Amino acid sequence: MSNSLAFLGEIGMYDVVLPFLLIFTIVFGILEKSKIFGSEKVGDKTYSRKNLNAMVAFCTGFFVVASTQLVAIINEFVAGMALILLIIIMFMIMVATFHKQQDADGLDLTKWMTPLVTFVIISIVLIFLSAANWLDVIWAYIAFDWDSTIVGTLALLLIIAGAMWLLVRTPKEKKSDS
Repeated sequence: MSNSLAFLGEIGMYDVVLPFLLIFTIVFGILEKSKIFGSEKVGDKTYSRKNLNAMVAFCTGFFVVASTQLVAIINEFVAGMALILLIIIMFMIMVATFHKQQDADGLDLTKWMTPLVTFVIISIVLIFLSAANWLDVIWAYIAFDWDSTIVGTLALLLIIAGAMWLLVRTPKEKKSDS
């Protein structure tokens, strides 16, 4: 099995073929959905311009795989996203373990959505920063170049943002006991 994976790596499956297919599929799907290049009417049916969409997606895919730096970022980012998906699925399994059996609709995770979405957004940002090698630069700046001016400015901005939120928020209506 490891020989097969090594062979696929040698022929460029992970550095050329898969990144190309990923970018081609995403760009083609976006172009098909958005119809940026318009559509053409044949008889009484309207079709998207698949030939133009495919050429743009094809060229974009090749431009991406021509850059080894972009391919490395994509490979690390996709691997990190797969890990995040696995973590979320395992979390949902653990939550389901401690809940009573649900109806036909399955487990209701609505109360977990805000923490899960927050976790996913923070994870995506950190994975991208790490894949682009920016996380080390940011951490080094925070660890060694942080000074009181920046801390004071950030504290002031947080206080202003908090005050604005308190002033413009809409209060929730209280439920009356009847």
